[in-house]
Amino acid sequence: MTRQNISSGSAYEKPIGFSRAVRIGNIIAVSGTAPIADDGSTAHPNDLYFQTKRCIEIMHKAILDAGGSLDNVIRTRIYLKDISTWELEPAGCIY
Repeated sequence: MTRQNISSGSAYEKPIGFSRAVRIGNIIAVSGTAPIADDGSTAHPNDLYFQTKRCIEIMHKAILDAGGSLDNVIRTRIYLKDISTWELEPAGCIY
């Protein structure tokens, strides 16, 4: 099967050695995504809702570029700073 690497244009892709997404056959895998603004800064500091929205926008573009759609997404992950706060507030999330 053919491998298709999807670049976001991030300055971090080459030195770290990753692609925003990779498509092989009908599978698209999207790499971990941070809320990076177009200028490379952190988008919406301390605003979990808008940072999450920005991450989804970045992932959505990569999925579209790979020929998929959000309707095809079957799994997502988030990372927490403190699992004991997951029900309480977004303060437990890394952002």
